[in-house]
Amino acid sequence: MTTSSPDSILLHPGDNVEIALGNLAKGARLSQSEVLLSAPVTRGHKIAIRPIAAGDPVLRYGQIIGAATTDIAPGDHVHTHNIGMSEHRQNYDFAKDIAALPAATEQKFFMGYPRSDGRFGTRNYIGVLTSVNCSGSVARFMAEQAEKTSWFAELENVDGIVPIVHGSGCGMGRHDEGYDTLFRTLSGYAKHPNFGGILLVGLGCEAMQVEDLVGAEKLRHDGNFHYMTIQNSGGTRQTVERGVDILRDIALRANKVKRVRVPASELIVGLQCGGSDGYSGITANPALGYASDLLVRQGGTTILSETPEIYGAEHLLTRRAINVEVGQKLVDRINWWENYTSVRGGEMNNNPSPGNKRGGLTTILEKSLGAVAKGGTAPLTDVYQFGQIIDKKGFVFMDSPGYDPCSVTGQIASGATLIAFTTGRGSVSGYIPSPCIKLSTNTAMYENMHEDMDINCGDIADGNVTIEDKGHEIFEMFLRVASGTESKSEALGFGNAEFVPWQIGAVM
Repeated sequence: MTTSSPDSILLHPGDNVEIALGNLAKGARLSQSEVLLSAPVTRGHKIAIRPIAAGDPVLRYGQIIGAATTDIAPGDHVHTHNIGMSEHRQNYDFAKDIAALPAATEQKFFMGYPRSDGRFGTRNYIGVLTSVNCSGSVARFMAEQAEKTSWFAELENVDGIVPIVHGSGCGMGRHDEGYDTLFRTLSGYAKHPNFGGILLVGLGCEAMQVEDLVGAEKLRHDGNFHYMTIQNSGGTRQTVERGVDILRDIALRANKVKRVRVPASELIVGLQCGGSDGYSGITANPALGYASDLLVRQGGTTILSETPEIYGAEHLLTRRAINVEVGQKLVDRINWWENYTSVRGGEMNNNPSPGNKRGGLTTILEKSLGAVAKGGTAPLTDVYQFGQIIDKKGFVFMDSPGYDPCSVTGQIASGATLIAFTTGRGSVSGYIPSPCIKLSTNTAMYENMHEDMDINCGDIADGNVTIEDKGHEIFEMFLRVASGTESKSEALGFGNAEFVPWQIGAVM
């Protein structure tokens, strides 16, 4: 951010548009560029400050966000009616812009749950994990009955008994990408450090066989894992009765684990955005990026995802890759997505959503440039598949759709113990077992939906705080929520409907 004014902001000296910081009337004169508006412009939307000929690039953040589809005059509203996609390929320059972050001068800590595999949880749930949709209702019956028992009421260190149900697990191939993706997702949840124990429940005849998930090795190092199928347990009633007894044993064992003081280096944070608007790339996303850098400087891990929403901005990440191999892994995922959408009759510019566009975003190039800001400036240490366990520290990327609950599901399966979620339009989801911190991009939405938002980043645009100060505020909330403080979405009871594994391939 270079200069600002009460009514608009110029994000880069080379830009040919400014961003409205309020609802501006036709005929208003911008105080910074002194152009007169030819039409009303809503806050978060773009205004041309120089002539842009048809076919010429439109520049925001000093980067191309599209091309003018007609001549645009200074003062014109710049949006879907006069800007479209353009050739956007950039030089990837693998590993050319690596700048290692300095180590933190003060070590930070949180209070976490130690696990036998060496990881640390931020919550201590008991999970009733399902292999297939057919066992979903039985898993819910178990969890509901278990939480009504007298022994559950006496647990001091267990956050809850939660069913993890989904819509897949059968009617699918058993030797393809879709099967492998679901397998990684379920395995990742079974091993997750925010679970103190797991009961895996299947039907018995499904494609995703319980025995395959269990495998030859223990899914959990602590051994606090049991599994069963409905067909081998005598049907619904007997499965539920037996399941509740098993859950008692799992919960009593998990209840013995207590929080301990843990270095911030053991925290893994998934970086997300949803319901983005024209403020996202100005306020909440760069502030979250600064907080991401603070955690990486502590030796911790942050995960950027939503591959379709870095499309057109991937060069900013490949240049930060620690080597050519890591950079190429990211490009390979971009190429996969181009083919994936093409063979299904779609296109990558189907994103942004209608809500994004109402908030001022026009093309996926513009949205992506703002989205990558969540990743800060740290080197990119590796690129992972959806739900693949993160085994490196630092800033990493995990491939996923841009659909928020699906992307977060993958991040949690990969090991994220906390989610940080920026939103401009107002997303209200939450996740189990990993708590979610909601960051508002603009003050108006924060004031309207303050019961859902944890932090207002709109005060950056209001001129009341710097990105750096807001980044420190976000980082400190990481530590508090990781230590047990409830986020707004937790307090509202979110998380029971947001487990959404990525379904790839035919449903048969």
